[in-house]
Amino acid sequence: MSLNTGRQVNKSSKAKKANHANSSKAKTSHVRSHHAKPNSVPELLHWRFVVVIGAIILVFVGLSARAVYIQVVAPDLLIKRGDSRTLRTHSNPLHRGLITDRNGQQLAVSVPVRAIWANPKTIAESMLALEEQASKDPEFDLALKLSANAKRWKALAEILGQDLKALKNKVSDPEDTFVYIQRQVSPAMAEYVQQLKLAGVHLRDESRRYYPSGEVSAHIVGFTDVDDVGIEGVEKLYNKWLAGSKGSRKIRRDGKGRMVELLEFTEGEKPQDIQLTIDQRIQAIAYKELKQAVQYYRAASGSAIVVDVKSGEILGLVNSPSFNPNNKATAMPHRVRNRAVTDAYEPGSSVKPLAVLSALEFGSAELDTVIDTSPGWMHLGGNIVRDSRNYGKIDLTEIIRKSSNMGTSKLALSVPKEFLIDTYYNVGLMSDSGANLLGESNGIFNERNRWSDFELSTLSFGYGISVTALQLARMYSILGDGGIKRPLSIIKSEEPVESERVISRQTTQQVLQMMESVVQKGGSAEKARIPGYRVAGKTGTSRKAIANGYGDEYVNIFAGVAPVSDPQLAVVILINEPKGEHYYAGHTAAPVFAEVMAASLQLLNVPPDDKTVPSLATTPMSKNSRSQDAG
Repeated sequence: MSLNTGRQVNKSSKAKKANHANSSKAKTSHVRSHHAKPNSVPELLHWRFVVVIGAIILVFVGLSARAVYIQVVAPDLLIKRGDSRTLRTHSNPLHRGLITDRNGQQLAVSVPVRAIWANPKTIAESMLALEEQASKDPEFDLALKLSANAKRWKALAEILGQDLKALKNKVSDPEDTFVYIQRQVSPAMAEYVQQLKLAGVHLRDESRRYYPSGEVSAHIVGFTDVDDVGIEGVEKLYNKWLAGSKGSRKIRRDGKGRMVELLEFTEGEKPQDIQLTIDQRIQAIAYKELKQAVQYYRAASGSAIVVDVKSGEILGLVNSPSFNPNNKATAMPHRVRNRAVTDAYEPGSSVKPLAVLSALEFGSAELDTVIDTSPGWMHLGGNIVRDSRNYGKIDLTEIIRKSSNMGTSKLALSVPKEFLIDTYYNVGLMSDSGANLLGESNGIFNERNRWSDFELSTLSFGYGISVTALQLARMYSILGDGGIKRPLSIIKSEEPVESERVISRQTTQQVLQMMESVVQKGGSAEKARIPGYRVAGKTGTSRKAIANGYGDEYVNIFAGVAPVSDPQLAVVILINEPKGEHYYAGHTAAPVFAEVMAASLQLLNVPPDDKTVPSLATTPMSKNSRSQDAG
């Protein structure tokens, strides 16, 4: 009994425990079922993930499109920016070639100078840096720094001779990176500027042209501008030759400025020196005598030319007034003009030997031909040709010595007009001289189909035609060389010069002997005589043409060659608009001719050919004759 009772108790207790456990599970299950959410089927891609992926794809597409655009469609901008940081082109410095005379004397040289330039952007940044430093450091004295900087700028303006306000305005634009302050300053001035240590102010090397001969050779040599480019004379004509071309190296450099690649190399042309035919000794003498004559006779201007008749080389060419090419302030237009090659005048009686020469060449006159000039005038087509007086019957020599208009007119009319005009062409009066000088004029000659007798007559004594002094010098060089025509030259060259015979040697020698009478006693140019040398020449005094006729101003010319036995030099002197009582070429141009020709012959060691040397006391020289003229 007790045993069964015990088993029943155990079963009862086990049942209770089981019921309690079941009750607990039921409660737990009820609680869980109350708090749990219903299960759902998971999505394949969450929307947030899609957005992220899409954004990443868009970024990569945008980057790819940008890369394609800047590398394929429009790569130039980045290439340009990259090259601006890494590519550099270096040029080799060049100095302009020398210009020398025939003996090697320097007429134009290049001297080293400096240029002062500024970077306005750097200047503005330096001022901002001072202000920024002052704002950060209370002990920084901004006023003191600004005052010191202002004093340095004032010192710079004073040394350069510039206005301080204008100087500051020049460098006031912070967007600019380069502006010249002053070009071609001396090394001493450049050193002073360097010692000022102004932020943004720098120096660079350049060269300046210097002309040792100054105004003496200014019209031939010319000058250059501030950039060393020729703008007048030989400097301009042969600028490319004198300047050469700079060689260059195009390199790529790294961030430290080191060359990493040579991209391109260009070999430049070395500047060439130029040797002129000018003899600076003759040039200086000619300029001195011409300048004195222009001042003494109060003339408007003057020109003088010396030519070697054997080669056509120009040994001297000067004008007055002149200018100093080292001082551009004197380079005014009326002074810079090379009058000997640009200004054309009616040559007057200086071309009368051509009428005699034409008649002798054609055969309408002989050496012993006598021309009747009575009564000293004649009518030609309603116009009158006259002499200063009635010379009667005179031979060819007297026609030249007395400068007879009647005589040359009759000789000119004795030959066909085509033959006469061809003679003028043959001696170079209707074309340029061949010297290739800047601004050279061909003169003025109105070619026409029909010529009246009066027009041919006036042509014979130098009216109706205008020529330059250089053309006249070429004509006389042809006469001096026995009728051989060659171009004049200003550049010394070893190459042979083309030449041709245009007049027979016999005729030119005969005409030269006639022209020799002009400087002898009783001739119109006794003051052109040179002790020890035989001289042949001709005066030319012509009125200057004005509207509807001729005015009261004169052009005086004396042209000649020496020595007559073996001509070496041809010299032309032109005095334009002399003032006072002496307005004939025999008084003004002839004495200058004598001085220039005599000195030139002596410098070239040309032996005298005149055995009958007159006394120096009776020989009129230019200085003595001018004092006599003044009385």
